[in-house]
This record gives sequence, structure tokens and C-alpha cells, in this order.
Amino acid sequence: MATKALTQQDFDEVVTSNDIVLVDFWADWCGPCKQFAPTFEASSDKHPDVVHAKVDTEAEQAIAAAANIRSIPTIMAFREGILVYNQAGALPPAALEDLVSQVKNLDMDDVRKQIAEARAEQG
Repeated sequence: MATKALTQQDFDEVVTSNDIVLVDFWADWCGPCKQFAPTFEASSDKHPDVVHAKVDTEAEQAIAAAANIRSIPTIMAFREGILVYNQAGALPPAALEDLVSQVKNLDMDDVRKQIAEARAEQG
């Protein structure tokens, strides 16, 4: 499965209507972003059940601002519409593979419970 370019018009829909979505925030002028692109593309081929999406931070500045992107590349992983991973920096192939496996194996009932507990503590 090829990567999908996200825009402000479809970002929320893609994230909330798919089980697992990995998002690569990048820009054309970013050398590490260009080096990471083949790794991300290969992961999309290996995991057709995972949406691999890209956000061009230059073209989609509103998304980058809403996501609080301060450094690129930044990788975010969403599971059932919940942000479960957010880290700047390109990942080597083995680390990206490990991330995909961890996200697939998450106990989402436990994740939702932890979110509810954190919100309750914050009042």
C-alpha cells in the first residue's frame, strides 16, 4: 500500500476512520525527511493493514501547528483515533518495524483506562 498525502480536509477523517495510522510530518527541504522516506514507503508495503500517511509541513502549516510540530521528521502513530506515539526524528527500518508491532499489540481498553485516569487526576 502506498503512502497517502494528508491535507487539512482529510486529516481527521483518516485518523479516526482507520484502526492504525502512522503519520510522517516532513518537508521537501529536510534532508533527514528525504532519507527516511524510502523506509516509510517500505513499511507501507509490508503493512497494508496500516495507513501510512504523510503531511507536508510547508503545504499544510495548519496541521503542523495543530500537531505542535517543532522538528521534522516527526512520526505520530494513532490507534483507534488515539495518539499513542509522537516523536521527532527519523527511525531506522528495524525501529519503525518495532513501532508498528508495538502499536498493533496495544491493549486499547487499557490505553483508554489510562487516559480516563489521567483526566480524572487533572480534575
